[in-house]
Amino acid sequence: MILDLLAGILVLAVVLAIASAIGAAWIERRHPPTGRFIEVAGGRLHILELGEATDTLPVVLLHGASGNLQDMRLSLGERLARNHRVVLIDRPGHGWSGRPGGDADAALARQAALIAQVLDRLGIARAIILGHSFAGAVVTAFALSFPQRVAALALLAPATHPWSGGIAWFYTVASLPFVGPLFARTIVLPVALPVLERLCVSVFAPQPMPERYADRAAIALLLRPSAFVANARDVAQLLADVTRQSPRYAEIAAPTVIITGDRDTIVSPTIHSKALAAALRHAKLIVLEGVGHAVQHVAADRVVAEVEQLAARSTLSRQT
Repeated sequence: MILDLLAGILVLAVVLAIASAIGAAWIERRHPPTGRFIEVAGGRLHILELGEATDTLPVVLLHGASGNLQDMRLSLGERLARNHRVVLIDRPGHGWSGRPGGDADAALARQAALIAQVLDRLGIARAIILGHSFAGAVVTAFALSFPQRVAALALLAPATHPWSGGIAWFYTVASLPFVGPLFARTIVLPVALPVLERLCVSVFAPQPMPERYADRAAIALLLRPSAFVANARDVAQLLADVTRQSPRYAEIAAPTVIITGDRDTIVSPTIHSKALAAALRHAKLIVLEGVGHAVQHVAADRVVAEVEQLAARSTLSRQT
């Protein structure tokens, strides 16, 4: 009886693994790379460049957890490219970027260092760095490690400080050695892909989610086993990293705008955005009434306007 049960579990696992491999191949055909690859130490990252302006500050856009550069392109990339050179980056292990350092790339400082290497390859000495959600912690890590590279910061619903309550169970499982890759290679994709659009709804609440958002933002790329594990390990590492770096935020001198929604149930505005604004010397905090976590989509016009103000302010201070 026990042997029959074990045999049944093994057969099911094999079937799910085959289904996952087929599904991952289908996802990659549906959402191929849209940009180009930049060599960094140990591997390469996928980037997309928009806009041709050479007389204004470049803008670097970084996506949050569970996403890729297409999310930022949909909401902000094309708009900012009207006046700026825009660089969108798939963070290590996400979208079409590799994970050059393996699990070490979950560290915020490591991601910041790889982004600095990308900017070196592109000949960008200074830029406005914008990040949403998880990327808010990456942006602040970048500002702490490379202050001379930062003209200004724009942080949208950023996750920047320690919190209580832990992380979602599936992040915990997927971040475990051995168990995590097995979970990602068997269960995740067959279960999540059919309901992916519905799973994204909470990111936008209380606002409605744009039609076909998950498909247009290529969110399914997350469900590939390597990407799912990388994302989970990023999230699992985040608390320890922000606990270490948050006491240093007063060192950040760059002009900064922080935009958050007062109805954000994913990243607390009080724990993160308000605390960050209090810690920074040159921060402007904007709390949008009735807005949830997807600030970059719901308030894209406001975000663009604030970035343009940062660009004008940074350019003026550079000239005087």
